[in-house]
Amino acid sequence: MNGSFVEFASFMHALLIHQAFVAPGEPGGTRHFELARHCVEHGHRFTVVASPVSYLSGRRTATGRCNYEGVDVIRAYAPSSLHRSFLWRIIVFVVFMVSSTLAALRVKDVDVVIGTTPPIFQSLSAWFVAAIRRRPFLLEVRDLWPEFAIDMGVLTNPLLIALSRWLERFLYARASHLLVNSPAYRDYLIETGVHPTKISFIPNGVDVGMFDPANRGSAFRRQWGVEASFVVTYAGALGLANDISTLLRAAHHLRERKDIHFLLVGDGKERSRLETLSREWALDNVTFTGPLPKAQMPEVLAASDACVAILQDIPMFRTTYPNKVFDYMAAGRPIVLAIDGVIRSVVEEAGAGVFVPPGDDKALAKAITVLADDPEMARAMGERGRERVVQHFNRARQAQAFKRLLESMSDS
Repeated sequence: MNGSFVEFASFMHALLIHQAFVAPGEPGGTRHFELARHCVEHGHRFTVVASPVSYLSGRRTATGRCNYEGVDVIRAYAPSSLHRSFLWRIIVFVVFMVSSTLAALRVKDVDVVIGTTPPIFQSLSAWFVAAIRRRPFLLEVRDLWPEFAIDMGVLTNPLLIALSRWLERFLYARASHLLVNSPAYRDYLIETGVHPTKISFIPNGVDVGMFDPANRGSAFRRQWGVEASFVVTYAGALGLANDISTLLRAAHHLRERKDIHFLLVGDGKERSRLETLSREWALDNVTFTGPLPKAQMPEVLAASDACVAILQDIPMFRTTYPNKVFDYMAAGRPIVLAIDGVIRSVVEEAGAGVFVPPGDDKALAKAITVLADDPEMARAMGERGRERVVQHFNRARQAQAFKRLLESMSDS
């Protein structure tokens, strides 16, 4: 009897406030769902307060309260105007900050509260709820905001920059613990004055069991009419940071290579402009598929012969571990990497792809040509990438580490 009580008492209830949370069947990365599901599978409760509006498309995807494989998801109100303008984007963030706080305060018996940034406003909600409830506050830093926005030129007003940096450090100081997904983020936090013992590093990774490197994605290739092509895939957000214009310029350089075709899988604020540009340049070798659910990504990547990861040439982007790179590696596909920094080290140490300088469309086109002309080399790169993620970036191990971190915080 006593043993059963002790085991039951060790169960916890974690609450995550995450505006961009992606549920199964929706387009986008499902990392947080996979981590939450792992906690649920081990007897814990996990509740997410999320937006009903897709962060990728700006369209409504869900309402009300849903349960996904034991993960309870509550949709707090947010306007459907995320991509209308920068001002509207801020308004949406602030509205969700308020609505998510009200929704989270109604959730009962919470043991630990998790905030995630960006956007940073939702982290204020998590801090406030944790403070009111007198519960530990875990702050997950997924991107270095506001530094990314400053480097991209999105945030230029000196007063707003000063306020943003104050808010950033306010949250760092009040978090019970911080979680980062890139080693460079840990270094950044230490430089801002956060003590190393207050930081945990759990890298981005992938559920390797989702992907079968031997699958060639024949049905998907037929669906998009690229059966005979060397298929180059970009899967992810079509936003300002992603520098898809450079990828389109590379496609323009290769428009005479009828054997090479580009698939752009995703959605975002820049999609309309990019599609217009593609039509103006008569890029018959480029197809925009629109957003597809994460569950379909294994088939998408199986149909690919090479995959592109690309970001703008901004110093702060050298600190990031993009999720898509690990998906590409798990699928056993070679990577053309137009991102410098810590993720370049991962790809080059694995021998999993080709690095090209960010923003260099000619180098990007040349790298794709090299892979298309040497399929044996491309295949070997894909195999090495798969081996590396199985060993070092397996989502199952990361989920276990995440669960242990939450357990240690809820017991403190």
